[in-house]
Amino acid sequence: MDGPTPSVIRSVLNRKLPLWYQVAQSLRAEILARRFEATNRLPTEIELARQYGVSLITLRQALKTIEEEGLISRHRRLGTFVNPAAFAQRPLELLGAVATVFAQQTTEEMTVLEHGVTRLPADLAAQFGDDAPREVGVIRRLRLDGGVPVGYAINYVLPGLAARILPDQLRSLSMTRILSDSLGVEIKRIENTVEAQLASPEVAHLLATDLMSPILLFTGISHDMTGRVVDIARIHYRGDRYKFSVGFDIAG
Repeated sequence: MDGPTPSVIRSVLNRKLPLWYQVAQSLRAEILARRFEATNRLPTEIELARQYGVSLITLRQALKTIEEEGLISRHRRLGTFVNPAAFAQRPLELLGAVATVFAQQTTEEMTVLEHGVTRLPADLAAQFGDDAPREVGVIRRLRLDGGVPVGYAINYVLPGLAARILPDQLRSLSMTRILSDSLGVEIKRIENTVEAQLASPEVAHLLATDLMSPILLFTGISHDMTGRVVDIARIHYRGDRYKFSVGFDIAG
């Protein structure tokens, strides 16, 4: 999937903040989202400067900032690499009944951006296990509320299931509903994690928000009755439109 063009990135940069600071924040978000995990190597300085539409001086100042934070290491002639310690986060995990997940899912309007096949991302192969397919169905959708974009979802679905999904279903139903109600998949367990991030250029553009805006990244891994992973969802929610709440019933 191609990234946003420099003109798109410039349109989401906040003119009131230093460019180097915004680029540093965006790169930090990309690193913590494991965007570069396949190689642990960032694009060249020239490529990054072109991507963000900034000068090399501005780009180098941004890189220096995140290097001082310990997120990256820069090596002359070799390139810029992500430090493994950058991923040492303790995610918030949510475990509950599938029926609860169904009850909480909304039916916002959906705009389908992509429904096709892609090579399985390297960072997801371990989640699919030893029988991980080389290719999976990829579905990208924009969730709207009153015409305003509030969420950007990417689903990686087993190819045999993805091929059976109809366009009308994608425009109105959550993936869990499609798999369970329309395709007859018995969902046994969904593993959810939620983490806070800053909007990347692509996400900021799609959600019509500033590059520096807070984003809630929801990752859901759905298993069928045999324990097989059938879907991995990554959903980016606008932080100004969603809040995260957890409630517990305590027996008296």
